[in-house]
Amino acid sequence: MENNKKTKKQEELSEADIERLELLQKANEKVGRQLSISTEDGSLHEIDELKQLIGKEFENPEEKYNIYYRGIRKLLMDYLPKGADFKEVREIIYDEKNVFLNLGKRKSDNNGIRKSDGRMTYQPVMNEILDIVIRWVAESQNPFDIYREFYELNERHGYGHEEYDKTTLSVAKAMKILSEKK
Repeated sequence: MENNKKTKKQEELSEADIERLELLQKANEKVGRQLSISTEDGSLHEIDELKQLIGKEFENPEEKYNIYYRGIRKLLMDYLPKGADFKEVREIIYDEKNVFLNLGKRKSDNNGIRKSDGRMTYQPVMNEILDIVIRWVAESQNPFDIYREFYELNERHGYGHEEYDKTTLSVAKAMKILSEKK
């Protein structure tokens, strides 16, 4: 009989335990909704997380346009060396930039087609490149320095680099070496 009393006591739940279980049940009833307790009167109310999530603006197309065209692209075009003699240097720098903007996708992986568009990447990724370009314009404007910055950025993220023919590869290696001599 004493064993029976212990079992009944264990089966009986306190009011606090029952309330906790009810809260847990309510919390699991609806996906995308969250229970919240009002700090003013202690009442429960639901927050529809999905509606709030959809209402938020993740990416702003106008801002992305400005970052890419009026920021990254314009600054690089204005401050990288101009002319046919520097075309290969500019293309190598743009390739490193584009590998990062495309989260590691390289043209050399798909016979010269990247299969991705850096202008449509995530805004934080664009902002990271823009910060590097702005710092480069303010500090050195040396094309080898911006190449090194982009190269090291891709290294940190494990993206790799474009694969070039022997001539372009030797230019890229020379750029990296020249950027390290200071």
